[in-house]
Amino acid sequence: MINKNCPFCDETRIKGTGELAFTKIDSFPVSKGHTLVIPKRHISSYFDCTKDEIAELWALVDKTKKSIDKRFSPDGYNIGINVNVAAGQTIPHMHIHIIPRYFGDMDDPRGGVRGVIPEKQKY
Repeated sequence: MINKNCPFCDETRIKGTGELAFTKIDSFPVSKGHTLVIPKRHISSYFDCTKDEIAELWALVDKTKKSIDKRFSPDGYNIGINVNVAAGQTIPHMHIHIIPRYFGDMDDPRGGVRGVIPEKQKY
């Protein structure tokens, strides 16, 4: 199912593709190599994915990580999925962020994804 108003259903910027999912460079990257893994089917939540979609999404995450390693040699990664507006989802088409991280890209990265609520990041 394609939604003509969805920027992720616009397949002009597709980088890599599978049968059920594809990758594309994030339009507003957090870091060099920031890539999205997106199901072809227009669904809003990870929890709406089929088992086959989930398997292909994570296979593409692994493949994309290897590609990013070769091209950018990052020091680490954040992998994330925002589900619904309360969690920060701005485009209602499910997608996984693969965000390469580099030493020095922030002063103290401890707590990682816990930083979505800044006062909870450090513990």
